[in-house]
Amino acid sequence: MARIHPNALVHPHAELDDDVEVGPYTIIGPHVRIGAGTRIGPHCVIEGHTTIGRNNRIYPFVSLGLASQDKKYAGEPCQLIIGERNTIREYSTYHIGTVQGGGITRLGDDNWMMAYTHLAHDCVVGNHTIFANNAQLAGHVQVGDWAILGGFTVVHQFVRIGAHAMTAMCSLLFADVPPFVMVQGQPARARSMNFEGLRRRGFDNERIAAVKAMHKALYREGLTLAQAVERIEALLPRHPQAAGDVALMRDFLAGVNPQRGIVR
Repeated sequence: MARIHPNALVHPHAELDDDVEVGPYTIIGPHVRIGAGTRIGPHCVIEGHTTIGRNNRIYPFVSLGLASQDKKYAGEPCQLIIGERNTIREYSTYHIGTVQGGGITRLGDDNWMMAYTHLAHDCVVGNHTIFANNAQLAGHVQVGDWAILGGFTVVHQFVRIGAHAMTAMCSLLFADVPPFVMVQGQPARARSMNFEGLRRRGFDNERIAAVKAMHKALYREGLTLAQAVERIEALLPRHPQAAGDVALMRDFLAGVNPQRGIVR
């Protein structure tokens, strides 16, 4: 049976798997489902149509699944879906989606979410990300796998952050951040590529060389975005081992909104 503290309030219709632990004074609503091995600290609030996977660690004073702060939200049964093996630290707030944004806010697997992080409605966060303290996402933001957001990073609505990207502390994002790019500033500007992070994840020299060439095409040769995409696609014959990395960049750039653009 789930280990529920006697001072917790768990609605009888909530679905808690075996081996779930719930701390004192935590409140869990009727439409919540929680997978085995997840531990929830004291004074948390989990409401709405919220699904939490296996083996997550949720620290005290976290708020999950409450109604979005979108004024258009009218009480529709939208969702918050959290994957497996995530760590969510104190005072984090993750809201359900909205009908206009697809209805789901989603956090993937193996993410390390520090204190006071915020996922607004309809955000989609991938796997293996790190959000430092007070990293904040407005609505409809997308964050790719292995991205790292520095403390006090603030992201405007509808912005996309590519896989393996990294933001410095106090970065302010109004435009898309392509994969592998490191940004800093208010507003944020591209400073380099996340080479050290890529090496730690096992990128070999050829893949690193391809990332360097993509950085050069985007930021060092004065090309338009369309010209940079052509230059990046031309890297494939010279860097066959980096075909997946080139495709990742090409596909990301194909989805850039011309009115928003990318960080420069």
